[in-house]
Amino acid sequence: MKSEQIRWSEGSGWSLYDTAEGPNRNLVLVFFDHPQCHDPEWFEELKSFYPNAIIAGVSSSGSVLDTVISDHDAVATALTLERSGVRCVSHKVSDYADAEMLGAALGEALLDEGLRHVLILSDGLSINGSELARGFSRVLPEGITITGGLAGDGTRFGTTYVIAGAGAQTGIVAAVGFYGETLRAKSGCYAGWDEFGPERVITRSEANVLYTIDNQPALELYKRYLGEFASDLPSSGLRFPMSVRKNIDATPVIRTLLAVDETSQSMTFAGDVPQGYLCRLLKTNMDSLIEHAGMAAESSKLEEDSPFLVIAVSCVGRRLVLGQLCEEELEIIRETLGEQAVITGFYSYGELSEKGENRCTLHNQTMTLVSIYE
Repeated sequence: MKSEQIRWSEGSGWSLYDTAEGPNRNLVLVFFDHPQCHDPEWFEELKSFYPNAIIAGVSSSGSVLDTVISDHDAVATALTLERSGVRCVSHKVSDYADAEMLGAALGEALLDEGLRHVLILSDGLSINGSELARGFSRVLPEGITITGGLAGDGTRFGTTYVIAGAGAQTGIVAAVGFYGETLRAKSGCYAGWDEFGPERVITRSEANVLYTIDNQPALELYKRYLGEFASDLPSSGLRFPMSVRKNIDATPVIRTLLAVDETSQSMTFAGDVPQGYLCRLLKTNMDSLIEHAGMAAESSKLEEDSPFLVIAVSCVGRRLVLGQLCEEELEIIRETLGEQAVITGFYSYGELSEKGENRCTLHNQTMTLVSIYE
């Protein structure tokens, strides 16, 4: 695997790239946060550098290049996969009755001999990420790893974009398949939030809307735990996500609060909160968040002595909570994985990864990594 990483800014354009190697690149991953990146001419300029490459990516809430997070620009990682193949497929969200059907269709389109890993790059606002993950998990056999994330839009939550072989589009989901007998992919997904309060039962919910916990109004109970932070809802909810699990033997997933409804005393989360599941509130622990980013890196470690790709998808909520400490997440990843790791990625509205006994699942407030080596 050969690679180069370049950055675009409004004032300077793209940084220098290797013109001799450009035609040999077969995959470019690009993450961006600037209105000009939505312009077809912007995409065509990038395509001119790498005319034979599949170009795929999403808008971000922070773009990752090595151990640096940046906003209002774009970062691209161009790869020459020497012993592996790559394909990209995409579909419109509006063409399917639900996101599970969409995920299944994309998974089936990629399923072929030699498929080793699937990277999902999804619209961040018009999709049920839990259903999308179920669709991929249903059709892709065990042994094919699945990771990815939902596009971001900074902290604006306005419009998100996906690039899949053409200029940036809204309302689509793309999937990149990695193929090859020698290709290896290993993932890790960890959070680092502290639990507090007793574990309770979700007694009434619909998809990602939670109405009652232990037969009490969900919002009323949530506010009771938040105390002084309750007046700043829903934004303060980023500091107090919720863990959800099917039973006491299951691995929890984290859900981030998106909205509250005072009239119905309900709470809307970024992923499903199924009725009958167990739930518990979580609170911030800065040191633990960074430590668990290192645990995700350890879980995805390949112990290789030649370059390999590392795609990091972390949650916008973690970035807001960590503030100026956020790049320490990336520094501990670099320290753990070593200098051969080519690190890229983005801060997202939801992370997609396997964890515990679960196949691909929507997560919130995690650091999700995948290392890909050929």
